[in-house]
Amino acid sequence: MSIDFKSRFAEDINGMIELFVSLGYAENTYIPRAKSFDSFCTEHFPESDVLTETIVRKWADPKSTSTPSVAHSRIAFARCLSDYQQVIGKNAVQIKNNFTTKKSMFIPYIFTDDELTALFKAIDSYDSNDRLLSLMHSVYFRLTYTCGLRPREGRNLKRGDIDLKTGEFRVESSKHHISRLLIMSDDMRSLAEYYTNLRDISYPDNSLFFPGKKGNGLNDGSLLRIFKECFKESKPGIPERLLPSVRIYDLRHQFATTTLNRWLDQGRDLNTMLPYLQTFMGHTSLSSTMYYIHLLPENLVKSAKIDWDRMNKVIPEVVE
Repeated sequence: MSIDFKSRFAEDINGMIELFVSLGYAENTYIPRAKSFDSFCTEHFPESDVLTETIVRKWADPKSTSTPSVAHSRIAFARCLSDYQQVIGKNAVQIKNNFTTKKSMFIPYIFTDDELTALFKAIDSYDSNDRLLSLMHSVYFRLTYTCGLRPREGRNLKRGDIDLKTGEFRVESSKHHISRLLIMSDDMRSLAEYYTNLRDISYPDNSLFFPGKKGNGLNDGSLLRIFKECFKESKPGIPERLLPSVRIYDLRHQFATTTLNRWLDQGRDLNTMLPYLQTFMGHTSLSSTMYYIHLLPENLVKSAKIDWDRMNKVIPEVVE
Protein backbone atom coordinates (compact mmCIF):
# COMPACT_ATOMS: atom_id res chain seq x y z
CA MET A 1 0.00 0.00 0.00
CA SER A 2 1.54 3.28 -1.15
CA ILE A 3 0.92 6.27 1.12
CA ASP A 4 0.78 9.85 -0.14
CA PHE A 5 3.66 11.29 1.87
CA LYS A 6 4.43 14.98 1.29
CA SER A 7 8.17 15.36 1.89
CA ARG A 8 10.94 14.70 -0.63
CA PHE A 9 11.59 11.44 1.25
CA ALA A 10 8.18 10.13 0.11
CA GLU A 11 9.39 7.74 -2.56
CA ASP A 12 12.11 6.24 -0.36
CA ILE A 13 9.80 5.90 2.65
CA ASN A 14 7.26 3.98 0.59
CA GLY A 15 10.04 1.89 -0.96
CA MET A 16 11.47 1.06 2.45
CA ILE A 17 8.07 0.02 3.85
CA GLU A 18 7.31 -2.12 0.79
CA LEU A 19 10.68 -3.84 1.16
CA PHE A 20 10.21 -4.69 4.83
CA VAL A 21 6.62 -5.86 4.27
CA SER A 22 7.88 -8.17 1.51
CA LEU A 23 10.32 -9.62 4.06
CA GLY A 24 7.45 -10.46 6.42
CA TYR A 25 7.42 -7.43 8.72
CA ALA A 26 4.14 -5.83 9.76
CA GLU A 27 3.33 -2.62 7.87
CA ASN A 28 1.92 -0.98 11.00
CA THR A 29 5.35 -1.22 12.59
CA TYR A 30 6.58 1.59 10.34
CA ILE A 31 3.62 3.70 9.22
CA PRO A 32 3.05 5.81 12.39
CA ARG A 33 6.73 6.84 12.59
CA ALA A 34 6.86 7.27 8.81
CA LYS A 35 4.00 9.76 8.90
CA SER A 36 5.60 11.63 11.78
CA PHE A 37 8.97 11.78 10.03
CA ASP A 38 7.37 12.88 6.76
CA SER A 39 5.51 15.75 8.46
CA PHE A 40 8.67 16.78 10.30
CA CYS A 41 10.76 16.91 7.12
CA THR A 42 8.02 18.73 5.20
CA GLU A 43 8.14 21.47 7.83
CA HIS A 44 11.82 21.63 8.76
CA PHE A 45 13.76 20.17 5.80
CA PRO A 46 11.55 20.68 2.74
CA GLU A 47 14.48 20.55 0.30
CA SER A 48 16.19 17.44 1.72
CA ASP A 49 15.81 13.96 0.24
CA VAL A 50 18.82 12.20 1.82
CA LEU A 51 19.06 11.44 5.53
CA THR A 52 21.73 13.42 7.39
CA GLU A 53 22.92 13.44 10.98
CA THR A 54 21.42 16.91 11.44
CA ILE A 55 17.96 15.67 10.41
CA VAL A 56 18.12 12.61 12.66
CA ARG A 57 19.38 14.49 15.71
CA LYS A 58 16.78 17.24 15.36
CA TRP A 59 13.92 14.76 14.87
CA ALA A 60 15.02 12.55 17.77
CA ASP A 61 15.96 15.40 20.12
CA PRO A 62 14.75 14.30 23.61
CA LYS A 63 13.62 17.89 24.25
CA SER A 64 11.09 17.64 21.41
CA THR A 65 9.80 14.15 22.19
CA SER A 66 7.45 13.13 24.95
CA THR A 67 9.55 10.27 26.38
CA PRO A 68 13.01 8.70 25.90
CA SER A 69 11.32 5.67 24.31
CA VAL A 70 9.87 7.91 21.60
CA ALA A 71 13.31 9.28 20.81
CA HIS A 72 14.75 5.78 20.54
CA SER A 73 11.90 4.55 18.36
CA ARG A 74 12.48 7.51 16.03
CA ILE A 75 16.16 6.64 15.78
CA ALA A 76 15.24 3.02 15.04
CA PHE A 77 13.03 4.17 12.17
CA ALA A 78 15.72 6.53 10.90
CA ARG A 79 18.24 3.67 10.96
CA CYS A 80 15.93 1.59 8.75
CA LEU A 81 15.50 4.47 6.31
CA SER A 82 19.25 5.13 6.31
CA ASP A 83 20.00 1.49 5.53
CA TYR A 84 17.46 1.53 2.70
CA GLN A 85 18.85 4.71 1.16
CA GLN A 86 22.38 3.32 1.31
CA VAL A 87 21.24 0.12 -0.40
CA ILE A 88 19.71 2.08 -3.29
CA GLY A 89 22.92 4.10 -3.69
CA LYS A 90 22.27 7.29 -1.72
CA ASN A 91 24.84 8.77 0.65
CA ALA A 92 22.70 8.63 3.79
CA VAL A 93 24.25 9.03 7.23
CA GLN A 94 25.24 5.75 8.89
CA ILE A 95 23.43 5.45 12.22
CA LYS A 96 25.45 3.29 14.59
CA ASN A 97 24.16 1.66 17.76
CA ASN A 98 25.88 4.30 19.92
CA PHE A 99 24.24 7.17 18.04
CA THR A 100 22.57 8.18 21.32
CA THR A 101 23.08 7.27 24.93
CA LYS A 102 21.93 3.86 26.04
CA LYS A 103 18.21 3.56 26.63
CA SER A 104 17.32 3.71 30.31
CA MET A 105 15.34 0.93 31.96
CA PHE A 106 11.79 1.88 32.89
CA ILE A 107 10.66 0.42 36.20
CA PRO A 108 7.04 -0.73 35.79
CA TYR A 109 4.44 0.38 38.28
CA ILE A 110 2.69 -2.54 39.97
CA PHE A 111 -0.82 -1.63 41.14
CA THR A 112 -2.46 -2.88 44.32
CA ASP A 113 -5.90 -4.47 44.07
CA ASP A 114 -7.51 -1.32 45.47
CA GLU A 115 -5.62 0.84 42.99
CA LEU A 116 -6.80 -1.32 40.08
CA THR A 117 -10.40 -1.11 41.29
CA ALA A 118 -10.21 2.69 41.53
CA LEU A 119 -8.42 2.96 38.18
CA PHE A 120 -11.02 0.97 36.27
CA LYS A 121 -13.81 2.86 38.01
CA ALA A 122 -12.29 6.08 36.65
CA ILE A 123 -11.88 4.51 33.20
CA ASP A 124 -15.52 3.39 33.17
CA SER A 125 -16.73 6.92 33.85
CA TYR A 126 -14.43 8.57 31.30
CA ASP A 127 -16.18 10.03 28.21
CA SER A 128 -19.52 9.21 29.80
CA ASN A 129 -21.29 11.43 27.25
CA ASP A 130 -20.30 9.02 24.47
CA ARG A 131 -21.56 5.60 25.54
CA LEU A 132 -19.79 3.61 22.82
CA LEU A 133 -16.44 5.37 23.26
CA SER A 134 -16.63 5.01 27.03
CA LEU A 135 -17.40 1.31 26.69
CA MET A 136 -14.61 0.93 24.12
CA HIS A 137 -12.07 2.30 26.60
CA SER A 138 -13.38 0.02 29.34
CA VAL A 139 -13.03 -3.06 27.14
CA TYR A 140 -9.66 -2.06 25.66
CA PHE A 141 -7.95 -1.44 29.02
CA ARG A 142 -9.52 -4.50 30.67
CA LEU A 143 -8.56 -6.76 27.78
CA THR A 144 -5.00 -5.39 27.92
CA TYR A 145 -4.82 -6.24 31.62
CA THR A 146 -6.71 -9.54 31.81
CA CYS A 147 -4.91 -11.04 28.80
CA GLY A 148 -1.50 -9.43 29.25
CA LEU A 149 -1.54 -7.74 25.85
CA ARG A 150 0.99 -5.29 24.53
CA PRO A 151 -0.86 -1.98 24.04
CA ARG A 152 -0.60 -2.11 20.25
CA GLU A 153 -1.91 -5.69 20.17
CA GLY A 154 -5.26 -4.50 21.49
CA ARG A 155 -5.32 -1.53 19.12
CA ASN A 156 -4.62 -3.76 16.10
CA LEU A 157 -7.09 -6.49 17.08
CA LYS A 158 -9.45 -7.42 14.24
CA ARG A 159 -13.18 -7.92 14.66
CA GLY A 160 -12.97 -11.17 12.74
CA ASP A 161 -10.25 -12.56 15.02
CA ILE A 162 -12.59 -12.83 18.00
CA ASP A 163 -15.00 -15.67 18.77
CA LEU A 164 -17.44 -14.19 21.26
CA LYS A 165 -19.07 -17.56 21.86
CA THR A 166 -15.91 -19.08 23.29
CA GLY A 167 -13.92 -15.96 24.21
CA GLU A 168 -11.04 -17.07 22.00
CA PHE A 169 -9.19 -14.46 19.96
CA ARG A 170 -6.10 -14.38 17.82
CA VAL A 171 -3.27 -11.86 18.13
CA GLU A 172 -1.79 -11.70 14.64
CA SER A 173 1.90 -11.11 13.85
CA SER A 174 2.81 -9.05 16.89
CA LYS A 175 6.35 -8.46 18.17
CA HIS A 176 8.89 -10.75 16.46
CA HIS A 177 6.03 -11.72 14.07
CA ILE A 178 4.58 -14.19 16.56
CA SER A 179 0.86 -14.96 16.35
CA ARG A 180 -0.88 -16.56 19.29
CA LEU A 181 -4.35 -17.73 20.36
CA LEU A 182 -5.66 -16.38 23.68
CA ILE A 183 -8.89 -16.78 25.61
CA MET A 184 -10.83 -14.27 27.71
CA SER A 185 -12.31 -14.96 31.11
CA ASP A 186 -16.10 -15.37 31.21
CA ASP A 187 -16.55 -11.87 32.67
CA MET A 188 -14.30 -10.35 30.02
CA ARG A 189 -16.13 -12.21 27.27
CA SER A 190 -19.52 -10.99 28.50
CA LEU A 191 -18.32 -7.37 28.56
CA ALA A 192 -16.74 -7.73 25.12
CA GLU A 193 -19.96 -9.23 23.74
CA TYR A 194 -22.03 -6.33 25.10
CA TYR A 195 -19.60 -3.83 23.64
CA THR A 196 -19.56 -5.61 20.28
CA ASN A 197 -23.33 -5.36 19.92
CA LEU A 198 -23.05 -1.55 20.09
CA ARG A 199 -19.82 -1.42 18.10
CA ASP A 200 -21.25 -3.38 15.15
CA ILE A 201 -24.14 -0.92 14.82
CA SER A 202 -21.84 2.10 14.54
CA TYR A 203 -18.99 0.45 12.60
CA PRO A 204 -20.51 -2.49 10.68
CA ASP A 205 -17.91 -2.42 7.90
CA ASN A 206 -14.78 -1.65 9.95
CA SER A 207 -12.37 -4.57 10.41
CA LEU A 208 -10.84 -3.25 13.65
CA PHE A 209 -12.31 -4.37 16.95
CA PHE A 210 -11.56 -0.93 18.39
CA PRO A 211 -12.24 1.57 15.58
CA GLY A 212 -11.50 5.21 16.39
CA LYS A 213 -13.88 8.07 15.75
CA LYS A 214 -12.60 8.34 12.18
CA GLY A 215 -12.66 4.57 11.78
CA ASN A 216 -8.88 4.19 11.59
CA GLY A 217 -8.18 2.75 15.03
CA LEU A 218 -7.53 4.14 18.49
CA ASN A 219 -4.63 6.57 18.82
CA ASP A 220 -1.84 5.39 21.13
CA GLY A 221 -1.07 8.89 22.35
CA SER A 222 -4.72 9.59 23.20
CA LEU A 223 -5.02 6.28 25.03
CA LEU A 224 -1.93 7.01 27.12
CA ARG A 225 -3.31 10.46 27.99
CA ILE A 226 -6.64 8.93 29.04
CA PHE A 227 -4.85 6.27 31.09
CA LYS A 228 -2.79 8.86 32.95
CA GLU A 229 -5.82 11.10 33.52
CA CYS A 230 -7.81 8.19 34.92
CA PHE A 231 -4.94 7.19 37.19
CA LYS A 232 -4.80 10.76 38.47
CA GLU A 233 -8.60 10.72 38.96
CA SER A 234 -8.26 7.51 40.97
CA LYS A 235 -5.88 9.28 43.36
CA PRO A 236 -7.90 12.26 44.63
CA GLY A 237 -6.09 14.59 46.97
CA ILE A 238 -2.61 13.60 45.78
CA PRO A 239 -0.73 16.35 43.90
CA GLU A 240 0.05 15.29 40.35
CA ARG A 241 3.77 15.90 40.82
CA LEU A 242 3.81 13.25 43.56
CA LEU A 243 2.10 10.57 41.48
CA PRO A 244 4.26 7.77 40.04
CA SER A 245 4.71 7.60 36.29
CA VAL A 246 2.44 4.97 34.75
CA ARG A 247 2.09 3.51 31.26
CA ILE A 248 -0.52 1.32 29.59
CA TYR A 249 2.23 -1.29 29.30
CA ASP A 250 2.15 -1.54 33.09
CA LEU A 251 -1.14 -3.43 32.75
CA ARG A 252 0.77 -6.17 30.90
CA HIS A 253 3.35 -6.25 33.71
CA GLN A 254 0.46 -6.40 36.17
CA PHE A 255 -1.00 -9.43 34.40
CA ALA A 256 2.32 -11.28 34.58
CA THR A 257 2.97 -10.60 38.26
CA THR A 258 -0.66 -11.35 39.19
CA THR A 259 -0.44 -14.68 37.38
CA LEU A 260 2.82 -15.56 39.14
CA ASN A 261 1.35 -14.60 42.51
CA ARG A 262 -1.71 -16.76 41.85
CA TRP A 263 0.46 -19.74 40.98
CA LEU A 264 2.46 -19.23 44.15
CA ASP A 265 -0.77 -19.11 46.19
CA GLN A 266 -1.84 -22.34 44.52
CA GLY A 267 1.48 -23.99 45.33
CA ARG A 268 2.43 -24.37 41.67
CA ASP A 269 6.05 -24.94 40.66
CA LEU A 270 7.18 -21.81 38.82
CA ASN A 271 10.01 -23.77 37.20
CA THR A 272 7.46 -25.75 35.21
CA MET A 273 4.81 -23.03 34.84
CA LEU A 274 6.98 -20.26 33.36
CA PRO A 275 6.95 -21.71 29.81
CA TYR A 276 3.14 -21.46 29.82
CA LEU A 277 3.33 -17.78 30.73
CA GLN A 278 6.03 -17.30 28.09
CA THR A 279 3.76 -18.71 25.38
CA PHE A 280 0.69 -16.79 26.52
CA MET A 281 2.53 -13.47 26.53
CA GLY A 282 4.25 -14.08 23.20
CA HIS A 283 7.83 -13.97 24.47
CA THR A 284 10.49 -15.45 22.18
CA SER A 285 12.74 -16.41 25.09
CA LEU A 286 12.21 -17.55 28.64
CA SER A 287 14.53 -14.79 29.86
CA SER A 288 11.87 -12.20 29.01
CA THR A 289 9.36 -14.07 31.16
CA MET A 290 11.85 -14.60 33.98
CA TYR A 291 12.08 -10.82 34.26
CA TYR A 292 8.70 -10.73 35.98
CA ILE A 293 9.90 -12.90 38.85
CA HIS A 294 12.17 -10.02 39.88
CA LEU A 295 9.11 -7.77 40.22
CA LEU A 296 7.66 -10.01 42.94
CA PRO A 297 8.25 -9.37 46.66
CA GLU A 298 11.57 -10.85 47.75
CA ASN A 299 9.99 -13.14 50.34
CA LEU A 300 7.74 -14.70 47.68
CA VAL A 301 10.65 -15.25 45.33
CA LYS A 302 12.58 -17.05 48.08
CA SER A 303 9.60 -19.20 49.03
CA ALA A 304 9.05 -20.24 45.41
CA LYS A 305 12.09 -22.56 45.56
CA ILE A 306 13.14 -21.59 42.06
CA ASP A 307 15.94 -23.71 40.66
CA TRP A 308 18.18 -20.78 39.73
CA ASP A 309 21.12 -23.02 38.83
CA ARG A 310 19.03 -24.83 36.24
CA MET A 311 17.52 -21.60 34.95
CA ASN A 312 20.90 -19.91 34.66
CA LYS A 313 22.16 -22.69 32.40
CA VAL A 314 19.42 -21.77 29.97
CA ILE A 315 19.38 -18.04 30.71
CA PRO A 316 22.81 -16.92 31.91
CA GLU A 317 21.82 -13.24 32.25
CA VAL A 318 19.17 -13.95 34.90
CA VAL A 319 20.63 -14.17 38.42
CA GLU A 320 19.18 -14.47 41.88
